[in-house]
Amino acid sequence: MVDIATRVYNHKWKIDPIVRSLIDTDFYKLLMCQSVFRNKPQTDVVFSLINRSNHIPLANLIDEGELREQLDHIRSLSLSRGESTWLRGNTFYGKRQMFRSDFMEWFENMRLPTYHLERKGDQYELTFEGKWHEVMLWEIPALAVLMELRSRAVLNNMRRFELQVLYARAMTRVWEKIEQLRSIDGLGIADFGTRRRHSFLWQDWCAQAMIEGLGPAFTGTSNCLIAMRREVEAIGTNAHELPMVYSALAESDTELAQAPYEVLSDWHEEHDGNLRIILPDTYGTQGFLDNAPDWLAGWTGIRVDSGDPATGAEIAINWWKSRGEDPMEKRVIFSDGLDVDKIRELHSQFAHRTKVSFGWGTLLTNDFRGLVPNDTLAPFSLVCKAVSANGRPTVKLSDNPEKAMGPKDEIERYKRVFGVGAQPSIEVIV
Repeated sequence: MVDIATRVYNHKWKIDPIVRSLIDTDFYKLLMCQSVFRNKPQTDVVFSLINRSNHIPLANLIDEGELREQLDHIRSLSLSRGESTWLRGNTFYGKRQMFRSDFMEWFENMRLPTYHLERKGDQYELTFEGKWHEVMLWEIPALAVLMELRSRAVLNNMRRFELQVLYARAMTRVWEKIEQLRSIDGLGIADFGTRRRHSFLWQDWCAQAMIEGLGPAFTGTSNCLIAMRREVEAIGTNAHELPMVYSALAESDTELAQAPYEVLSDWHEEHDGNLRIILPDTYGTQGFLDNAPDWLAGWTGIRVDSGDPATGAEIAINWWKSRGEDPMEKRVIFSDGLDVDKIRELHSQFAHRTKVSFGWGTLLTNDFRGLVPNDTLAPFSLVCKAVSANGRPTVKLSDNPEKAMGPKDEIERYKRVFGVGAQPSIEVIV
């Protein structure tokens, strides 16, 4: 097992690339990329870094030259032969050859496009512009670099024994959480922590701890590289990015209202089984389900990713019942801001009413709260989102207004089109 503290200590003396592989990314990113490659190959998109926790002065913490060096290194990466073989030949969700040959031929020859980086006060403006299927692959590695450079900046002044003790305490915290999770009968939980992890080595350690500590209750990881190396399932389906871009391309309010369903119609043609998971909250869960076509009720399940999770699950269960579906044959995946107490609470509340599983993110792979002075290693909310498509702004409403994004006038238009009224505000922790 890697001595993480020593590796962190040695970061001071030698450049250590943060991202060493193009598949050090979330599985859903590759699935979405293939869908975009097939369905929207000529769409131009801009992605932008958004620091929701603007009290974290990233530009004061992270050296611009080092950030550029890490981003430039990522642009030099290409798929290795072993990675290509794994993607082409592995079985994902019981399906062989998940990735088509035309997509794989493109991916094997792809290099990430250029980026724009500029300091604005105590934050960085980081944007990526180009064809959607190329630019979208920047999201996860860009976040990984910024999150880990922030961690390195905080840890840089710590000495060897301080680092040993810090990681011993953090490891103990993770293991104690795992021990608590063991008591949940019928638990199914996956690592969803790539986007806001403390570091790659730490995410890998957490995944190994879950494998040993939870056995079959650990269903896999969203990180493709870790899934390949540790021989566990790669977990993921799709994200808000798809309906946000499809909606921005709509020419009228009528087309806008149908855009989120057009996304899933395209997905329906490509995938079946456990890949047919609905993410309904981009423009409000209740309205999305109320207006959903009947064929969507036959999908496998729903992922709850914003708002009050219990409310989201209740809405889903009631919707399935109203469409003549048995909720016990469906799956609800909780994935927003989870930690052990909330996992236990939600499992107890819903496991006897539907199939329940969890995607555990930041508070698995980046919970260093209270372990250093002034809490300077506490996780924070950093995202990289598609902000425009073919020159039109994207919008996300969410079930939590604190997560809404887009120009104010467009947000109001989307609320009108999708019938979104007042929403309870919930603090965004991570």
